[in-house]
Amino acid sequence: MRLGFDVGGTKTDAVVVASGGGDRGEHILARLRRPTGWGADAVVATILTMVDELADAVGRPASVFSSIGVGMPGQVAPGGSTVTHAVNLGIDELDLALAIGPRLGIPVRAENDVKAAAVGAYALHGAAGSSAMAYLNLGTGIAAGFVRGGRLWRGVHGSAGEVGHISVDPAGPLCRCGQRGCIEAFSGGAAVAERWARPGALPVRDVFDAADAGDAEAIALRRGLAYGVASAIRVIVLAGDVDAVVLGGGVTALGDRMLRPVLTELEESAAASPFLRSLRLSERVDLLPPGSPAAALGAAIVGADSEQEAVFHG
Repeated sequence: MRLGFDVGGTKTDAVVVASGGGDRGEHILARLRRPTGWGADAVVATILTMVDELADAVGRPASVFSSIGVGMPGQVAPGGSTVTHAVNLGIDELDLALAIGPRLGIPVRAENDVKAAAVGAYALHGAAGSSAMAYLNLGTGIAAGFVRGGRLWRGVHGSAGEVGHISVDPAGPLCRCGQRGCIEAFSGGAAVAERWARPGALPVRDVFDAADAGDAEAIALRRGLAYGVASAIRVIVLAGDVDAVVLGGGVTALGDRMLRPVLTELEESAAASPFLRSLRLSERVDLLPPGSPAAALGAAIVGADSEQEAVFHG
């Protein structure tokens, strides 16, 4: 049995995973969610406490776990255990192998949370029918992860999938990176909230609600969000020719309310271009269900791989 953790800015999602054997893939035996603390010490304490809770959940001692993988926002060297620049967690640098490995006595590996979610989405999406899949995370920011032939593809320098800062409109909204018209400036949750500039706990949902009610500013923001996501899908398919683009992340909690405008945008662009029409982009898009454990599952798979590359054994 293996452990997988998705450590986010507000909550930590953790799973116990076992191989199903044959073609049954990875099987989740237990799952827990807990609030995430602020700073390295609090994150480590959260993980260690949840390890004990997960052991209780499966009715076995913690010594039964064979590995642990941790997905976190920030930068992680391929096959490593050190996370840097996890600003949403108050962490400059944290070596998880040093922090929790000696206490658990098992191998520890880390991965960027979006890349971990890509591995988990591949496992959940049905790997047998997809030789190449992209996972597009629509959250505070925008980023993607790629899985090819069952393996996570990071690119030469580990930056594959940083599609959020591709400019798709030089006259578009100003992005925090300094460019105009970045995909993230159109579709990132933080950018949408900043441009909406009205109080609310869930500003993207508020934008969609106001758009449904006829608010002109909200309609424009919703249209821009759909344009940005559709642009990201076009870039991913044209550059990587993947079989499927699976959407996940906080913005996708809107479900069909978010997906339908994106598909409409793709279909309208295809109507004007025989080339785009031939790619059948709208047919390649899928949506992770709300509350999907993709990132925690992917982290468990990453942690289990002895070659320090994420492989889905399904």
